[in-house]
Amino acid sequence: MERNIVGVWRLASTQATDPDGKRVGVPYGPRGMGLVTFTADGRMMSVLVDGRASLPDGTPRQYSSYCGNYTFDGSTLTTVVDANCDPVRFTAPQVRKVRFEGERMVLTPPASEIAGVKVTRELTWEKVTSQSL
Repeated sequence: MERNIVGVWRLASTQATDPDGKRVGVPYGPRGMGLVTFTADGRMMSVLVDGRASLPDGTPRQYSSYCGNYTFDGSTLTTVVDANCDPVRFTAPQVRKVRFEGERMVLTPPASEIAGVKVTRELTWEKVTSQSL
């Protein structure tokens, strides 16, 4: 059964793991906040932030936002970014593996190297509404 991603989703949880499966942090902090919306005609927008009211001294606030046209084939989400807060996202389409756990959608971007360790992030989303913004 192919799932429909059209609608508005809120960030439920995040995790980051090393190649051995050991947790190595929580993307967007212990109170990550985020929304992503997908329209039926192939547009999306996403915003994510560390939602803590205050951060420990010296800790930068993690933030990401972008939008663009997307395609979804049932297991892979590809977004051609056309506006964002991070110019690096313009260099290539953003590709996320997608799986569903019950009613939740889990997005997994390609692994990235952080401090010499290959880290895999997972962002878990709960559907707010099947209507897009």
